[in-house]
Amino acid sequence: MTQDPREAGPRPPYPGDQQQPRPGLTTKMTPRPDHGEESYVGKGLLMGQAALITGGDSGIGRAVAIAYAREGADVAISYLEAEQEDAEDTKTWVEQAGRRCLLLPGDIRDAGHCRDLVARTVQTFGRLDILVNNAAAQVVNTDLDDLEPADIEGSFRANVFAMYHLTQAAVPHMKPGGAIVNSTSVQAKVADPSMLIYAATKGAIASLTISLSNLLAPKGIRVNCVAPGPVWTPIQPIVKSAEQLEELGAQTPLGRAGQPAELTPAYVLLASREGSYMSGALVPVTGGIPML
Repeated sequence: MTQDPREAGPRPPYPGDQQQPRPGLTTKMTPRPDHGEESYVGKGLLMGQAALITGGDSGIGRAVAIAYAREGADVAISYLEAEQEDAEDTKTWVEQAGRRCLLLPGDIRDAGHCRDLVARTVQTFGRLDILVNNAAAQVVNTDLDDLEPADIEGSFRANVFAMYHLTQAAVPHMKPGGAIVNSTSVQAKVADPSMLIYAATKGAIASLTISLSNLLAPKGIRVNCVAPGPVWTPIQPIVKSAEQLEELGAQTPLGRAGQPAELTPAYVLLASREGSYMSGALVPVTGGIPML
């Protein structure tokens, strides 16, 4: 049976008066995001593998963790300490799938912590096959003078530098067939003026993905990225006004925000043997917003 993609998830208007302080929690969102808890069915595509997912406590990261576990992988997730509640919930879903889940709180803006994430994952699971660089910081602006140097540096440390440090630490442990999947954004091309620095970091991730794919192809390691459009995750009530939340995704051709579960097929494809001839690719999941 086919499904109308315009109706595959809640449509705006969404409740607007639900702003949250950083880092944001799933439990405080209305409607609750769909991470595939009740819908994702695995096919054994990642059986016996081990994955490290940054930002795996909530949003797209949680959806990917659930999907990877149901595909047969053990999963380590990194997150900020303030997100412990969400991380515990993700762990429950991973373990219900019969896989191990390693919780790794801390701040990926610290290069030493990035190296420790990889070391602890390998120590616990005995291997590392998949790295998902997904966690991101987002700041918004109205004008050019709105952003402090700390906002700019923090965004690049979380979104770009951490990706580099994690990849640098992970590659020596990865065998041919390993995969790195990075989260960029539709903002890498659309570049909304209110997301000046966020868009810049996501553009850097897209370019770095291509360079890394060329560098690591001789080792048999594939590197790709997924570009989400507006998705109903905890980052939205942190940075959006009530009016913006109410209409999130309304400007997309499909007329709504995406749900985290709708991103997981792309992340599974790029991590599994199903995507064995894909490297250096950017896969848009944008609700129809073109990325030219």
